[in-house]
Amino acid sequence: MDRGDRPSGCARPPGLDRHYARRAIRLRPAAPGNQDLSDLLAAARCRKPAFRSVVDIDAPTFLPPGDRPARITEACRLAGQPVPQSPAAVVRCVLGSLALAHAGRCVRCRTSPADRSTRCTSLAGGARNALLCQLTADACGLPVLAGPVEATAIGNLLVQARAAGVVGGDLAALRRLVRQTQRIVRYEPGDGSGTARAAERRVGV
Repeated sequence: MDRGDRPSGCARPPGLDRHYARRAIRLRPAAPGNQDLSDLLAAARCRKPAFRSVVDIDAPTFLPPGDRPARITEACRLAGQPVPQSPAAVVRCVLGSLALAHAGRCVRCRTSPADRSTRCTSLAGGARNALLCQLTADACGLPVLAGPVEATAIGNLLVQARAAGVVGGDLAALRRLVRQTQRIVRYEPGDGSGTARAAERRVGV
């Protein structure tokens, strides 16, 4: 998240934390047969409404390896939600659940008096997933700036370039340079905030 002062415990904004990346890998359903992930994401985008079925991605049931899609559908059934009936529906459930996790982190950060966040930032691989970025914006009620995709490599390069005297300036100047030279996509929140809050109450997150 972009802020003047980052409160304690919020050193990494939603979409950047490796903890969430591990969650995404843990919950990721395998594409059946030769079905391409891009096709699954396209089909998942068409599923309405948003946050129709979600799970608590911190639940211990998702930690062990095995048939996670089956566990996701069972978790939805136990929560009294519509059970995903297709791989695309499972993908939509996973992405919606991750977006709610990002929103929860956002809410915890914004409760600090020092927090002046007006947007969220998604970097690295998560920035490639347009549906996840849009769902995160809807769940957070804040714009999401997605990119750059190669954030780690660019950051390392800029630190080395500054040490070598190739570029100058403070951290703010380096961030401006990134914004001027890299593709950043902005996702505005839609009307899904109320639906997201209802989904959070259903699964107790």
